[in-house]
Amino acid sequence: MPELDGRCVWFAGIGGAGLSGYAVLAHAWGAEVSGWDRNETPYLAHVREAGIPVTVSPEPPEPPAGAESVVSTAYAGLVPGRRRADFLAELVAGRRVIVVSGAHGKTTTAAMVAYCLDGLGDDPSFLIGGEIPQLGGNARAGSGWLVVEGDESDGTVFELPADIAVITNVELDHHATFASTAELEERFEEWAAGLPVDRVVWGRSLEPADLALAVPGEHNRLNAACALAAVELAGFDRAAAARVLVEFRGAGRRLEEHGETGGVRLLDDYAHHPAELAASLAAARELAGSGRIVVLFQPHLYSRTLHLGRELGEALAEADAAVVTEIYPAREDPVPGVSAKLLVDRLAEVRPGMTVAWAPELADAARLAATLAHPGDLVLTAGAGNVDSALPLLRRELGR
Repeated sequence: MPELDGRCVWFAGIGGAGLSGYAVLAHAWGAEVSGWDRNETPYLAHVREAGIPVTVSPEPPEPPAGAESVVSTAYAGLVPGRRRADFLAELVAGRRVIVVSGAHGKTTTAAMVAYCLDGLGDDPSFLIGGEIPQLGGNARAGSGWLVVEGDESDGTVFELPADIAVITNVELDHHATFASTAELEERFEEWAAGLPVDRVVWGRSLEPADLALAVPGEHNRLNAACALAAVELAGFDRAAAARVLVEFRGAGRRLEEHGETGGVRLLDDYAHHPAELAASLAAARELAGSGRIVVLFQPHLYSRTLHLGRELGEALAEADAAVVTEIYPAREDPVPGVSAKLLVDRLAEVRPGMTVAWAPELADAARLAATLAHPGDLVLTAGAGNVDSALPLLRRELGR
């Protein structure tokens, strides 16, 4: 177990899905922890519940005297300190670790692994890039296996040791980090080659799990196959794990149910890559039955919209109606000539006559989506930004 007693650690970006979990585990393992972020986030509730002081302000304060600073990728260059990859590698060292990575499905698959281990009595620790309601959050310090979601967006995963590794799939999603799919595949192959033989699960070699899961979609049956393979490698009975897994109800913002208003069902999903969007729409189609699907999509990153605009438009064409709002920039600066209007134009080419609306402001997009939905329909908000903040407005508009 990492020796953190007596350490003082300050996290810049503590409100993120990653660093919030690192902070909770570091605190549980003996460190004096505090942190800063520019904005309030849902993850900060768990951080504060752990007794960790947090500062939310436009600019970072001075770290506590004598503290070592750990900086999220979002604030790299703004705040001096250690990379999150370095600190995560330190947290992982010396523990029995299952690392789950890949372009898509890693949050859900890591959550499935942790949920199975928990149900089988292992008392796992976990660091997952999303809320797992059935496990009480995105991080926990237990006495069993440590389940870690490894992020390839900034290369963090390639610096992690693992006793068991899961690679769900390999597809280019971060164009500012990798030049091609071939480069990304090479990085994953190199990482896997340095891990224990026969302890790496490749999703590409598995068939979807033949289980009646509580989460819909072929992509989740593939995630389940990866999770069961990892749990079996960890020494647990596969059939017993499968009996636990069918009770798993999903991660936050992964086809997350948000009730029904005015006869219209509301779902929210993190999908931001064409493959993810297509998989989520296919799963939503399973749930919608004879109803129509109205998707409210918020593109994420200018670089992704530029490089994958055509594919995103083609994926959106699988809905019955679509409302597109402006790009969520996250860590990127605007790119001249790149806006979400590119997707609207592509949709018009792919499906002439499809009901498509363009609303740069998210609030306007929510109002438009509500007017397009009728009783029996399903509205899916999708994107990795703040599109989920449109849900209260959707409920209000649909309830009129």
